[in-house]
This record gives sequence, C-alpha cells and structure tokens, in this order.
Amino acid sequence: MQKTYVITGATSGIGEELVKTFAAQGAKVFAGYRNEQKLPADRLQNVTYFYIDMTDRNSIVDAANFIKSQTDKIDVLINVAGCVIAGAFENIDTDRLRQQFDVNVFSHIDFTQNLIPLLDNGRIINISSVASFGHFPFISPYCASKRALDIFFNAFAIENHHNIKVISVKPGVIATPLWQKSVDLNVKYMDECPEYQKEYKFLKENAIKNGSRGLNVGQVAKLINKIAHAKNPKSSYTIGIDSKLGHFLSYLPQDIVNKLIRLGMKWRAK
Repeated sequence: MQKTYVITGATSGIGEELVKTFAAQGAKVFAGYRNEQKLPADRLQNVTYFYIDMTDRNSIVDAANFIKSQTDKIDVLINVAGCVIAGAFENIDTDRLRQQFDVNVFSHIDFTQNLIPLLDNGRIINISSVASFGHFPFISPYCASKRALDIFFNAFAIENHHNIKVISVKPGVIATPLWQKSVDLNVKYMDECPEYQKEYKFLKENAIKNGSRGLNVGQVAKLINKIAHAKNPKSSYTIGIDSKLGHFLSYLPQDIVNKLIRLGMKWRAK
C-alpha cells in the first residue's frame, strides 16, 4: 500500500534528501517550500509541492487545507523547517525571540493541529536538535525553541486519542545550508554589539565551517527512513557524536555543564 508523507522545509538540507528518499520508494510525498526559486527543475514522480510560510499563520492553514483536499490519509508528517536566532541575552530584541518561536515551535503546532484528522494511526517526526539538551551561549533562543518543541509534542504523544506516535530526532551538527542562513539572519545584529565581538567572530566562523564539516544529510535521512518504517520506534533518537555527548552532559549538574561550556567557549574563541 502506498504511503503518504508530508515534509516541511523540503527544498534544502534534510527535507530535500527525505523527499528524494521517499519518492524513490514510490511513496506519495507532499513537499513544503517557501522560496519558489529553490524548487527543482525536474520534479520527481509522486511529489506534490505546496507553498508554506512558517511565519504566516494564514499560509500554514492554507497549506494544510490544500493537503486535505488532495488526500484523506497521512502516514508520516515530518516537521523539518526551522531557523536559528542568535545573540547575547542582554540585548537580544524580544521580537526576534518571538520570530524564533513562531518558526521553530508555533508553526509546527499550527500545521500539525490542522492535519490531525488525517494522521490517525500515523506518525509525527520532528527534527529537533542537540540544542534541546542544553543551554548553549549566544544561541539560547534556538535551544529554548527546540526544547519547547520537544515538550509540546511529547505531551501530545501522551494525550492524543488518535494513536499518533511522536518521535524527536536530535542531530548534532549537520552539513546543511541552515548554517549560512543563520549567519545571514543574525550578522547585522551581532555587528551592533561590540562587547561580544570576539565571541561573535568565533560563532560566525564556526557556523560557516559547520556548513561543510557536519554530518552528511544522507546519514540523517537514512535514520529517519528507518524510523518511518520501524514497527515500534523510540520516542527520541540522537545522531552524531556531539549529539550523544550533549545527551550525556544533560545528566550532569548544571553548574558543571556551565563551567565546561564556559571554558570551552573561552578556549575556542581565542
């Protein structure tokens, strides 16, 4: 029987790889995009692209309605889309914090709520992050948003009467365009804060390097494909050495974790 997948953030990184993976299996795939210029010239068979702006609630509802007009069943919803807001706590604008949660949390809640009637006995796979395990300096908005995503959806996994399984995938650093996008999104605000220029310089350089040195998206897509077909998947998966380390550190007292991160940041920023 042909399976149906819905994937957001489907024109780059993990999302793009997942579209190729499931389409090659003959599945019916609904692939969300925001930038029309990133749509592939040669469309894959069984793939239907739909427009969705994760910052616009009307767009999210319209996207869900479009999907409901095309199918009456979703086997797996994969929430991939996201962004990174960075900055020092003392001067980050709260409007930017709201933007972070709008994209990484509220948009996925909105989208999922509108698709629940189609998800009976289905699965939701959220692309979380190692950032969900801890509070890393200068990307606290991103960390908090990923933690919130996990908490909200874990509660839904317990509450729901639709037999919907929720799985959180927490990768470490992945080689995707997200890193360059995060630099472009935040560089203006970082340049306006001279007190932390040494740390910001390190963060920018590190983010650019991460775009090529992280896990290959194929490795992450392979794990998600395994989860999608598993008879009884776990509620949470880590992938990457840094993610497994982050998971381990989350069991330590916060004071010890803070000291380790502070020392590491100081050493690497030099």
